[in-house]
Amino acid sequence: MLAPILFWSAQSLAAHGVFSFLAKYDFETFFHRALLVAAVLLLWPLLRISHVRYLADLDIAPNSRWARDLCAGAVVSVVPLLFCAILLISLHVYAFRHSFAWPRFGKMLLASIAVPFIEEAFFRGIVLGLLLRTGRKYMAIFAVSVIFAAVHFLKAPERTSEIVTWTSGFSSIGHAFNGIADPMMLASAFATLFVIGWILADARVLTHSLWLSIGLHAGWIFGSGTFSLLARQRTPGLPWVGKNLLVGIIPLGVAALTWVIMRIWTKYDRASQV
Repeated sequence: MLAPILFWSAQSLAAHGVFSFLAKYDFETFFHRALLVAAVLLLWPLLRISHVRYLADLDIAPNSRWARDLCAGAVVSVVPLLFCAILLISLHVYAFRHSFAWPRFGKMLLASIAVPFIEEAFFRGIVLGLLLRTGRKYMAIFAVSVIFAAVHFLKAPERTSEIVTWTSGFSSIGHAFNGIADPMMLASAFATLFVIGWILADARVLTHSLWLSIGLHAGWIFGSGTFSLLARQRTPGLPWVGKNLLVGIIPLGVAALTWVIMRIWTKYDRASQV
């Protein structure tokens, strides 16, 4: 319902010479932004109803070693991806591109910084924090991981709503599920996203902080995004590997290895503080 209003407002501003750059964005861009705006607007009443007043109510504690956790998370997630990338190129599943898209690299770098803070604050900070209050830790981690994986499929293709009406936002919701026609791709992508969501939730529960999960998340986005700009898939790889390093059985194994490394690091790092 909000998406058409945002789109028409932006088009009106651009037509009058105010923020003219907004004219180049299609409706689906505003649909995705409307989802974020709606989530932010609904957070306050959700927290009020849940009687959340302080971070401690969400099982989040101050972390004096936040920089250490942030850097460790990034390294722990990037290094296994790097070895996976080397393996796929050596097996000729992927090949290096002839050129590197620097403008896209800038956008990807910005996303690897901004997205982890937004998604971790929402999914592992608020949603998981509220679910943990039920006292069922593993059920809470399972639920937030399912939600995290499912939300990533709510992305409509570009230019699906050329004529915008009051119902275009609802049409975009329908278009968002067009990509699930391929059962193999759906299963591979969902499984990997679910495991990644579980690892991020586990890191947050182990440290009672978001910094380790933010580092892990940033490393995955940066590593996968950079590899996609450096190399292209030469041969169909499903179910072993998809169009990026976050889809397929091999990426699923890499994620599991990252989980083991993360667990080992948190065990010995926390033990050194005692």
